[in-house]
Amino acid sequence: MKLYSIVTAGLLILLISSCEKDVLTQLPVERTDLSDIFNPKDKEGVLIDEYLTGIYAQLPRGFNRIGNNLLDAGTDDALSGDISVTAVDKFKTGQWGPSDLPENPWTSSYSAIRRVNVLLENIGKSGIPQAKKETISYQARALRSIFYFELMKRWGGVPLIGDKVFVLNDNLQLPRNSRNECVDYILSECEFLKDKLSPTLAANELGRVSRGAIMALKSRLLLYEASPLYNPTNIVSKWEAAAKAADDLIKLNNYSLEVNFGTMFTTRSNKEFILAYQQADNTSIESLNEPPGYKRAGQGITNPTQNLADAFPMLNGKAINEAGSGYNAADPYKNRDPRFYLTIFHNGFSWLGSPIETFIGGKNNIRIGLGSGTKTGYYMRKFMTTSGTAAGFSNATHNFPIFRYAELLLNYAEAQNEVLASPDASVYKAINDIRKRGGSTGVFAVGSLDKDQMRAIIRNERRIELAFEEHRFWDIRRWKIAENVLNGTLKGMKIVKNADQTLTYDPNAAVQTVTFDVAKMYLYPVPYVEIQKNSALVQNQGWN
Repeated sequence: MKLYSIVTAGLLILLISSCEKDVLTQLPVERTDLSDIFNPKDKEGVLIDEYLTGIYAQLPRGFNRIGNNLLDAGTDDALSGDISVTAVDKFKTGQWGPSDLPENPWTSSYSAIRRVNVLLENIGKSGIPQAKKETISYQARALRSIFYFELMKRWGGVPLIGDKVFVLNDNLQLPRNSRNECVDYILSECEFLKDKLSPTLAANELGRVSRGAIMALKSRLLLYEASPLYNPTNIVSKWEAAAKAADDLIKLNNYSLEVNFGTMFTTRSNKEFILAYQQADNTSIESLNEPPGYKRAGQGITNPTQNLADAFPMLNGKAINEAGSGYNAADPYKNRDPRFYLTIFHNGFSWLGSPIETFIGGKNNIRIGLGSGTKTGYYMRKFMTTSGTAAGFSNATHNFPIFRYAELLLNYAEAQNEVLASPDASVYKAINDIRKRGGSTGVFAVGSLDKDQMRAIIRNERRIELAFEEHRFWDIRRWKIAENVLNGTLKGMKIVKNADQTLTYDPNAAVQTVTFDVAKMYLYPVPYVEIQKNSALVQNQGWN
């Protein structure tokens, strides 16, 4: 059947131009009566397709979405290169609360949920074939589950409204459901939809949810639920459920690791992406994040920390502080895991035919009109295309990966490792496959690591493999380590060019003082404006 792809050119222009605005209100379909959208005489369902596409437009779009900064700049992995304090910085400086939330998808998520419910209530009246009605309804329900998960991972229990479409005279004083009730609701939807959604998608359905997407949501949800923040007594059955959910998706054999880690992120369709936010080709990633100092006028807004740089092992797989690693503090970027070079711009990195200079006074450490350059000695490299010229950018594919296969392997490895007394061959295989695809020559022999050692390896692999994909922010919370990694000082690399042209590296330069209040910051505060509107809402602990 013919479904309108989310990458339809005209629609994409509308989606991109609306950004922080209410996306669907930019679409003509929102100015059309429901009776026209769900018309019994309409056998094609063009307006229904557009309506559904508007719901898709509310999916997490990643990248530089918080005041032009990455969510990861709110973690120990990066900070904003802006000279002023940005919204995302507040996550690390303690300057956020119910009236000042750096990111707040509460309203947009419930708006998207309402649109799903409007569709479900009215699609039966339309004249499209029954099979298409079912396909669209199942996709809409899957999207609703994702929106609820996005709410829940920030706030815990939130109001569940079922299929209800509220009107003006309805009672909107709704209490929050418990976290367990929200988990059970999402899981029940996942179980129902996994056999209803298509296991594969046609070319014109790129960006739509498939069976794999809803199974990936289930995997992530169960992994979170098994994690220390939500499983303080370490109930093993929760880890077993998380391991099985990831393994079930792996065994579909519909996805696999892409051969090339670098080009995967600039390829619209590939075998590793399970679900990605689709948008028109653009130059946003490069113009916002490329090192300044080139004619292309990159802003260098994302500055990875030394903390992240140090997490990347050597080419041989050994940590930089591990015996036999070969790490040389006087030449710190030699023989590193290849993913390091595809994730981080460092001093000496060849870009546009010349080496990047992030030493003090270097050509890429000065931002014209904005003060100093990189705060950390680094810029973000990931997601960027190598196309274009020294004078200008070329449009390129930048589709944010919401779910990808590497995450599922890591989900499985983490959960299975926690189930067992010591990691089995399947855990080693998942980690070794990811390392080998990344270009590392260092793999682990079965039996060479105990459970605690493997846990540390898995957590570090998540950090470097999924860097800047909005996982670190939530991982340090669910692992309950934010109180450790976000209290103290984040580090950068200070590089001085000496008179004899040699370089001196100081990897312990203090670049940002961070603080995390364990009493309240593991969950977001319910926005003040929402509590003002709905007196039945109870604020999260510590935020009153």
